[in-house]
Amino acid sequence: MVFRLSALLGLLTLVPAAALASEAGQRLDLTTHWAGYAALVIFGLAYLLVMAEEFTHLRKSKPVILAAGVIWAIIGYVYHNAGLNHAAEQAVRHNLLEYAELMLFLLVAMTYINAMDERRVFEALRVWLVRKGLGFRALFWITGLLAFFISPVADNLTTALLMCAVVMAVGGDNSRFVLLACINIVVAANAGGAFSPFGDITTLMVWQKGIETPQGPVDFWSFFALFIPSLVNWLVPAVLMMMAVPNAKPDPLVEDVKLRRGARRIVLLFFLTIVTAVAFHNFLHLPPVVGMLTGLSYLQLFGYYLKKTSKPDENGESVRDAGEMGSPVAFDIFQSVARAEWDTLLFFYGVVLCVGGLGFIGYLALASEVMYVEWGATYANVAVGVLSAIVDNIPVMFAVLTMMPEMPPGQWLLVTLTAGVGGSLLSIGSAAGVALMGQARGKYTFFGHLKWTPVIALGYAASIAVHMWINADLF
Repeated sequence: MVFRLSALLGLLTLVPAAALASEAGQRLDLTTHWAGYAALVIFGLAYLLVMAEEFTHLRKSKPVILAAGVIWAIIGYVYHNAGLNHAAEQAVRHNLLEYAELMLFLLVAMTYINAMDERRVFEALRVWLVRKGLGFRALFWITGLLAFFISPVADNLTTALLMCAVVMAVGGDNSRFVLLACINIVVAANAGGAFSPFGDITTLMVWQKGIETPQGPVDFWSFFALFIPSLVNWLVPAVLMMMAVPNAKPDPLVEDVKLRRGARRIVLLFFLTIVTAVAFHNFLHLPPVVGMLTGLSYLQLFGYYLKKTSKPDENGESVRDAGEMGSPVAFDIFQSVARAEWDTLLFFYGVVLCVGGLGFIGYLALASEVMYVEWGATYANVAVGVLSAIVDNIPVMFAVLTMMPEMPPGQWLLVTLTAGVGGSLLSIGSAAGVALMGQARGKYTFFGHLKWTPVIALGYAASIAVHMWINADLF
């Protein structure tokens, strides 16, 4: 039975190598064809719905997944009529491979973050900050500093939500403080995510692409050259905004949260997982996702250990163990997997397929010619950051990676920086900003953020100037 199934699968996937080879390099220029115009309209309409998510409450993954299917259906139809039955198929498979690597990488990271959340790691940090009885200005700096340094490991969305919870708990009635603190958190979280391959999806995309240039590769350690520019991006607006923060001290709150059993060890396992991913990529030359999935097994095995060593009481609930609070329900890794941001992961699928389709049609080649040849790499990369404040930085960065313009490492780091921090210019420009508008509804708003956009733009310009100055040898 197994042999028959294997033989059947082999027959189903067998395609004459000569046919694939002959079609692989054949592409039709559809930029002036009805199919190309239709694809642009479909993607534009889908993205308008994405941008209106706050008002329509339609999750952003739904329109882009539909758009991806329709765009590739149109491409497949045109290529089928031209007798090129496998060219579109090969292009889709290539896009799916890129998506699968990034999706699985993010899924592992999200699973660890959710596991730490379930073990109350972030809640304990929030309560520790709240109990300190800090003044508004001190809290403004501490939440910004923590957002900057936590987001390179955790994603900027989780970091922003955690810090916003602290701000709301302490200064919930002071709308001015909440607005300024939330803006500061968004800028800091986006800036912190820009200098680490784990801090933002766009940075992760560039790292996993394995970019090679004549001047050298853009590897894991290359991104840390962006640390000082990223710090400048946050500090410039933070210093200016701090003058407007109320100089008052709220009453300290008394809360007590104890970590659940295994919390500290899960944090350690997450660190080991990151080390594994970096080692697999740098020393074994394997995709980082292989190391991340290997690291997921650490958490799976530790979850099994927690389950087997839990000591239920007479009511069937776990008891306290070694100073850590027992969990009423045994740790289950698949609950953490289920709590991953599936809307974001599926949105990412739709974006990759949509942008990949527009690239296959030929539009990205035209855009690359205009931006990176006529404008020049520096102006193009600065524009990418401004565009990411309006359009999500994921499709913008994927478009740049699909164009693959010839640039030195300094320019690749520049576009990584601008795509990561450009979203701070508007509250809708990043996942952190959108989430905080919901969490601090009525206090942190689009127009409240917009009032401080000129100050944030100063930080954006300063970070670019600092990068081009201190990393001049990379250009």
